[in-house]
Amino acid sequence: MAVLTTFICIVDGAITTVALPSIARQFDLAPAALTGVVVVYPVCLSMMIPASAWLIERHGGRRTLLLSLAVFTAASGLCGAAPNLTALVGARALQGFAAGLLMPTSQALLFRTFSQAEQVRLSRLMVIPQQIAPAIAPLLGGLLVTGLSWRWVFYVNVPFGAAAVLFGALFLAEHRDHAAGRLDLPGLLLCGAATATVMYGVCAGPDLGWGRPRVLGALAAGAVLLVVAVRQQLRTPEPVLRLRLFRDRLFRDTNLVSLVGYVPMLGAMFLGPVFIQEARGGSALDSGTTTFTEAFGVLVTMQVVGAVYHRVGPRLIIGTGLFGVAGVMLLFATADAGTSLWALRGYMFLLGLAMGAVFIPTTIASFSTVDRADVAHAATLNTVVRQAGSALAPAVVTSVLVLGAGAGAGGGGGGGGSVQPPLSSYQLSYFVLAVVAVAAGLYAFTMPDGPARSAAPGGTASRTAASGSRPRPRPLARIRQKADRQAR
Repeated sequence: MAVLTTFICIVDGAITTVALPSIARQFDLAPAALTGVVVVYPVCLSMMIPASAWLIERHGGRRTLLLSLAVFTAASGLCGAAPNLTALVGARALQGFAAGLLMPTSQALLFRTFSQAEQVRLSRLMVIPQQIAPAIAPLLGGLLVTGLSWRWVFYVNVPFGAAAVLFGALFLAEHRDHAAGRLDLPGLLLCGAATATVMYGVCAGPDLGWGRPRVLGALAAGAVLLVVAVRQQLRTPEPVLRLRLFRDRLFRDTNLVSLVGYVPMLGAMFLGPVFIQEARGGSALDSGTTTFTEAFGVLVTMQVVGAVYHRVGPRLIIGTGLFGVAGVMLLFATADAGTSLWALRGYMFLLGLAMGAVFIPTTIASFSTVDRADVAHAATLNTVVRQAGSALAPAVVTSVLVLGAGAGAGGGGGGGGSVQPPLSSYQLSYFVLAVVAVAAGLYAFTMPDGPARSAAPGGTASRTAASGSRPRPRPLARIRQKADRQAR
């Protein structure tokens, strides 16, 4: 259920871009007029994420997941049947609202259902949708748009979503191990407004231009709202976002590494198809078959990660993976118009090998020191952080490309990027991503990973649980126990 839900959400977020030219022709609009179709989805998704933890605790994970999945499926059908741009944007907004609940809810159910010792093994399954979905989305979108129409980019979600709802209704058990408190409505409104405003500025900036008043206004207003929201959340006894969880160093460090590390990894996934089609003049099929090799690299690495996680710990795995990402970025930075597709496919495979050492270990480690009652809130915060990193990745890449195009045209590069970027802009983008990956990798090597290692299969905690015995008390604890027995 979680695998299918994750796959549907990721594919839908990545596949729409392929259909934009066809949508523009259908409604007789310029492609620039379709920015709302792309931006409204992450904005509405970000608005709903803060409410997910409270809804899980109030209505249960099963009910929340099934309802949001049903709404997402219905909204997909509405997108496909949209008679005009306004209806399409409205349906995409409804999709975003539902998707904002799907990801944290499915993650919370997984981490509540399975022990920490089982989560590393589960990661080998969860990595499939997380890595194959972004790779297959452009290829699937191109086939649907070419063979059928742009409407099938959305219709394709309906049968899978309906099957997932039916399966969940029949087999998914309810999990509600923590009573919900009073809804923090002021915090929900503040957090939703802050994340949505910042997300709009970050997503619209590369296309509209960072110097546009509405982009600058959105970023400034979002920053102010974020400060106010954080202060309000820290002072509220039962906040909608439990920011106090960031006081735990391992949880804080893994999320910070994810935030920064997602930029080079997802930035490369975004930049690859653009480089192949724009700089090399390749087709959408060339792009899809080239980027798809990244998924195979991830699957290979995850088999190794699951076997060595408890021996070496997530710190060494994540740091090495990020350094590997930086190395592959430098390889891409040497590519030019004469570089063969097979060489690029090899680079993408190597990128997948490195990325596989980062995605799942950061998630597993982030939950290692989280109390069971806080799992839903931790999943919500993880989703917020990863969504922010996912939005920053294309923003960074597009900004470098736009600046390069503006410099090449003798302008300032502040517009939406109508001028074709020179090859040097793509190479500079890969170099910038390499620098970011190195910075994230250096920080990853400072993380404390003792609790994560002991909770993994083969670690101290898992060996104790498997033997059915309790850990031997420390000497001081034995003295206290003896004193208590004598007192009784």
